[in-house]
Amino acid sequence: MTTQTTASEFLVICRGARLDEGLRSTEDIQNAMKQFHAWFERMSDQGKMKSGHQLGPEGKVLSGRKGVMDGPFAESKEGVAGYWFIRAASLEAALEIAKGDPLLDYGHTVEIRPILSEGYNGPSDSTNNRSTATPARS
Repeated sequence: MTTQTTASEFLVICRGARLDEGLRSTEDIQNAMKQFHAWFERMSDQGKMKSGHQLGPEGKVLSGRKGVMDGPFAESKEGVAGYWFIRAASLEAALEIAKGDPLLDYGHTVEIRPILSEGYNGPSDSTNNRSTATPARS
């Protein structure tokens, strides 16, 4: 009999400096992206990743009913650059997978968040109707 583990999905939000800023050459940028794509493909082939997308620099911000502002804001050095998904048994396991991201060496930051199942009503939900992922506690 084999033991089956349940994998949950985690959203990975990529933030950080743009690779084309600073003193990095075009060759350095291309090399960094090749490393990232090779790593991502390996993780995808192993069933640990699902594709996401890179995000454009322009956007709009809606804050309550106060109106729409252009954004993201230029002064934000931690703007969201893209996202993808990790499949893992726990938040800690997802973190270990994310640590392999070669772009972390180039100033990127990743935030890993569990995707909760439909019907989850927050930490006080006594029905325990959520993904097997446990949200990080502060």
